[in-house]
Amino acid sequence: MNNMQSCPVSGLRTILLATDGTEYSEGAVRETINFAKKCSTKIYAISVVESLADYEGFSAQQAEESFASKAKEALEKLKARADKEGAVCETILAVGEPYQCIVDAAEAKNVDMIVVGRRGARGLTKLLMGEVAAKVIGYSSRKVLVVPRAATISYQNILVATDGSSNSEAAVNAALEIAKHCGGKVIALSSIRTIYEQENATANVSRVVELGKKEGVAVETLTPMGRSYEAIVEAAGGRGVDLIVLGTYGKTGLTRMLMGSSTERVIGLAGCAVMVVKGEGGKTATV
Repeated sequence: MNNMQSCPVSGLRTILLATDGTEYSEGAVRETINFAKKCSTKIYAISVVESLADYEGFSAQQAEESFASKAKEALEKLKARADKEGAVCETILAVGEPYQCIVDAAEAKNVDMIVVGRRGARGLTKLLMGEVAAKVIGYSSRKVLVVPRAATISYQNILVATDGSSNSEAAVNAALEIAKHCGGKVIALSSIRTIYEQENATANVSRVVELGKKEGVAVETLTPMGRSYEAIVEAAGGRGVDLIVLGTYGKTGLTRMLMGSSTERVIGLAGCAVMVVKGEGGKTATV
């Protein structure tokens, strides 16, 4: 088995795929099945029906039953697709707050990664990314992969953003691991707002180069000036990046958007998939 056929993420035994049955979930579905085939991974596919008090003249029970029927049908089609491609898939139909049901299912099944889709571009960050995806990332302790509808992941050009924090260190380790398994290249980026930050940024990316040498992974470095999310998105688009890896702290306990505006905007604006990796502690990385 060559590198491109091996599992890109070690220890990936189970994945929770969150789907709403729309075209926006297609990228997440496709890449989850690809993971499952390469990694002998079991898929738990979850679709959540929101609890409703009233919906356009229908009773809450009627609305929930209608949505549940559609969600069940979508899950059955997804399972049939996974079965056809040789992937093991178990479906979960839940009722409640979508992000909470997803986070709870991830904990209950002890999954190694959550995969979610991303809504289409609408001009606002929260809409770009999707509120459910944002809250899943914020509340869950698991790594989360957000996949735009048209995105495919070849693991050949991986961009990792680093600010030298313990959280971005977790992202660096994940990016190097994936590149090593798949024969890919890592692009290490540390953005700066003033020339006085250049020394620190250079040290951040140089650290990735040294780690890459130990793992036999080629690392290109970038220290662009500007807003971090703009620098990341521009670099990814201009270099054919198919996966961005970002780091953030684990469970925060907050009831708002939880990752920090830069991470949220990268996920919303990037054309490729974004993996968010949780660090062991400290503040959210400022990448």
